Formats: sequence, C-alpha cells, structure tokens
Amino acid sequence: MNTIKFKTNIKCMGCVETVRPELEKLPEVKKWEVDLQSQDKVLTVEATDSNAQQKVVDALKTAGYVGEPQH
Repeated sequence: MNTIKFKTNIKCMGCVETVRPELEKLPEVKKWEVDLQSQDKVLTVEATDSNAQQKVVDALKTAGYVGEPQH
C-alpha cells in the first residue's frame, strides 16, 4: 500500500463531499481523508498503485479543486 499526501484547497466538509465521488471511483484508492485542521488542508490517500498520484490530481481537478503532491 502506498501513502500519498497532497496539499489541497479543500476548505470544509462541503468540499470533501464534492470530491468524494471522484476519489471513490478510483479503484486504486482504498482509503482517503482530508485534514481540515492543517494549514495545507492535507489529503492523505492510501493507494494500491504507486501511479495513483496523477489520477488523484486529475480527480481533484474534475471536482474543481487543486492537489499538489507533497514529497
């Protein structure tokens, strides 16, 4: 399992609900959560595929949000 973290512009639970359908339709994504308390609104994704990073970024973009991978 790969853990990938993204700095996002997700600000509230309404935003989380907007991205939920996009992230949950990715078969590589097994678990995800957004830390709304952190300054960077970090999205943590548990994925089965190390190539899931770009798919998550694309899913966020489809939902109208930005995800910047953290290294």
